[in-house]
Amino acid sequence: MSDLPARRPEQRASDADRELVADDLRDAFGEGRLDNDEYERRIQAVWESRTYGELDRLTADLPQPLHRERRRAEEEQQQAVAERKKRALREYLDEWQAWAGAAVIMIGIWGISSIAAGELRNFWPMWPIGIWGLILLVSGLGKQDKGKDEGA
Repeated sequence: MSDLPARRPEQRASDADRELVADDLRDAFGEGRLDNDEYERRIQAVWESRTYGELDRLTADLPQPLHRERRRAEEEQQQAVAERKKRALREYLDEWQAWAGAAVIMIGIWGISSIAAGELRNFWPMWPIGIWGLILLVSGLGKQDKGKDEGA
């Protein structure tokens, strides 16, 4: 019963706790793990139970319901995908941050050399800044298209 909060067997159970155990028993009955008589007997015992220990005994011989395991696996998978997307976005933004820093440095070098020469020199930083920026844009668009293909 991993969905129940951390508790001691002698603590009193709530109606929500009893409802969760009743759901587990319904699932076990639907999966063919309990026959009708056993199911009815355990459901009646659920609503007569006062403590967590009494509730735990009613499902101790049953595995977790299949739908809950599937839902947990799906949630873990969705969380992993979300974490990968978040990490990829962070890396992409870090690349742009490096680009911006390099652009400032190159423009600064160009500006200082132009001032030292007494005239505006050829704006050479546009080539590395432009090519690097174009590569970042294309890689970002490629990642978006890849994400759309995976989602379809």
